[in-house]
Order: sequence, then C-alpha cells, then structure tokens
Amino acid sequence: MMKCVEHGHEVVALAHAHPPQSADTEELDSFLFQTVGSSAVHAVAECMELPFYHREIRGTAVTQELDYTLTADDETEDLYALLAEVKEHHPDVGGVSVGAIFSSYQGNRVQHVCERLGLTMLPFLWHRDQAELLQEMVAAGVDAILIKVAAMGLGRGDLGQTLGQMAPKLLALHEKYGVHPCGEGGEFESFTLDCPLFKKRIVIDESQVVTHSEDDLAPVMYLSIRRFHLELK
Repeated sequence: MMKCVEHGHEVVALAHAHPPQSADTEELDSFLFQTVGSSAVHAVAECMELPFYHREIRGTAVTQELDYTLTADDETEDLYALLAEVKEHHPDVGGVSVGAIFSSYQGNRVQHVCERLGLTMLPFLWHRDQAELLQEMVAAGVDAILIKVAAMGLGRGDLGQTLGQMAPKLLALHEKYGVHPCGEGGEFESFTLDCPLFKKRIVIDESQVVTHSEDDLAPVMYLSIRRFHLELK
C-alpha cells in the first residue's frame, strides 16, 4: 500500500478473507491467503481510518495448477466475492494493491479476479530482489513482526520479533539454506503493527504460541493475537 501511495494512488478501503468462525485454528494452510493474524487485521483499517470489508474463506484450493480457470468451491471465488462487495460500495475503485513478490500461483488468481471485475492489479513488489526489499521495508518504517515460522533455522524464539531485528538472521539463512528473505517460500508470515500510512499503532497485550505441526528441522508455529490496543502516534 505504501508503494501504491508513492505512485500516486489513493487507498480507499481494505479487504480481508479470514477463516470461518467455526474453524478451530487460525492456520488454514491456504494456497492463496494468509490466515494467521486474522483476528487483528481489522485494526489495520482502524489505524488507517478506512472502511474494512471481510469475508469467510469457504472454498479450498480445488484447482492447484499454476493457471486458473473459474472453478466452483475454489477459494479464489471467495476473493472474487469479497472484491465484488468492495466494488459495489465503492464503484469508482479502479485497482487492487497486491503484496505478492514471486508467487505466480497467487498472482495469476488475483489477476483473473481483477479482470472479471474490471480492476487493475497493482503488484508493485513483483519480482523485486527480496534481500534488497527486506532492508528497504525496514528503512521505510514498516514495523512488522513475525507471527508464523515454518523453515529450517526459524523457531519459537523468532515469533514476535520485528523484521528489523530478524533481518540479519533472515539474510544469513538465505545464504546458508536458500530461505527467502521476505518469506515468499512460506518460511514465515508477518503482521504489521505500524507504518507511515497508519495514524495509530497496534500494541499487542496478549498472545499465545500455537504449534501447528511438529518437525525436528522446521516446526510450524504461529503467534495467536489474543488482546491488543491502539495508540495514537
């Protein structure tokens, strides 16, 4: 979103696809969406003082090929319904900010949805050098923490650490094991507490570490945000 604003666009609304309320875990292992941290995503909209639209993820990755064709019960159709609702309330909206860096699987699906809705996909991070991008984000004032780890060399102690704190370790793991410095291989996921677009910052008061799957080399764990508050900047 920061890149969208930098290129002269106006962010008018935020949209989020989240696990069903009946789900017993935040981690759906979705091929398309990040679901860890969903319980606190609405706070990002509050920090930016923007409308917030959300929808349960009802589908699954029915079609797992790289290219996508309209498929019933696929989670891509949840994205379509979500963005269709946004467009209904904001008929002048013309584009969708996309944070994908290297996933053609995700990029192709967002592009498919955008074309059907007459929207332009705005992937300003697409194919950026990840080591360079990581350091750029930190320097630009993105205060984001790791809320999920799933790679060799990452563990419980890294959850809750900021990108700035983790940058040296992530770059070292990139050199040693080929870990993507921005987590594009699913090595980690993050949650933004503050950035220059926010008018308030998110402060986590209570969280819990959840082990999603045991693995001696690369255990999958995530941080479940239980309580938080907002602070004026």
